[in-house]
Amino acid sequence: MGAGTGYNAALLKHLTGPSGQVTTCDIDPDVTAHARRMLDANGYADVRVVTRDGALGAPERGPYDRMIATVGMWDLPGAWWDQLAVGGRLVVPLRWRGLSRAVAFRREKDRMRSDSVKMCGFLPVIGQDGERNDYIDDDRLVRLYWDEDQPIAPELLRDSLTRPKSVVRTDATVGPAESFDGVWLRLSATERVTCRITAKPAAMEAGLHRPASPALSPALVEGDSIAYLTLERTAEDPGAEPRFRLGAVGYGPAGAGLAERICAQIRAWSPARTAEPVVTAYPADTPDSDLADGAVIDRPSVRLVIAY
Repeated sequence: MGAGTGYNAALLKHLTGPSGQVTTCDIDPDVTAHARRMLDANGYADVRVVTRDGALGAPERGPYDRMIATVGMWDLPGAWWDQLAVGGRLVVPLRWRGLSRAVAFRREKDRMRSDSVKMCGFLPVIGQDGERNDYIDDDRLVRLYWDEDQPIAPELLRDSLTRPKSVVRTDATVGPAESFDGVWLRLSATERVTCRITAKPAAMEAGLHRPASPALSPALVEGDSIAYLTLERTAEDPGAEPRFRLGAVGYGPAGAGLAERICAQIRAWSPARTAEPVVTAYPADTPDSDLADGAVIDRPSVRLVIAY
């Protein structure tokens, strides 16, 4: 799904060998025409290129042993369940709670279970509009991104960042090249109100406590209160590699409590920093009693469970 230049289809054909069959599709006829030209020019004329909404898949050649999406998906279309063979693999850039991860699923009879969850970035697919975003300040410098199933009302936060802040720190530190994205994953597995905050440089210049990554950091929102992840440089000896302490800052009546909840997940993450959650996908009509334990995220075509 997502023909692009045809490179991915060519790679899959190389992996499947002469006896394998590869189909790639995209809704844009210009994209599929370009992919067709590139594939033909490089000796992959036997790859099938289809102009079609990728959410529909290509049932005429299914079921497939392997499926890959090269566009960010907010939902897993129902048609894919019928087209992926039991025991087959689906690799998809999946979006939830403001983050995006490449999830490698293995299809089981009544569900798909991940065995790999890695950081990635892809343009979102056209047509899946379950993500929301809005500014929470009058100067339009700070923006939230959240999912439609979350009880987040940005208008309640309009003056939250002008209130006194609560800063909570932990003992967990990272170096300049160390990843701390696992904190966000843990928040998504434990806190239903996890979302993403972005802040423009002018917001920090005006006094906003700097988010860990101004372009994309995890946040928790409840009513008129917000808290988000922060990094602060520690004091170290001259010449030593810099270290940064993880913590959280909260604003609003419940801000301190939200910041403490973020720090609880920082402390859970720190001893096992490379641990990945298990993401299990179920058809949308699966009853609660058949779901694994974990945080449940409902989408139109799928029920996701995120758990450690």
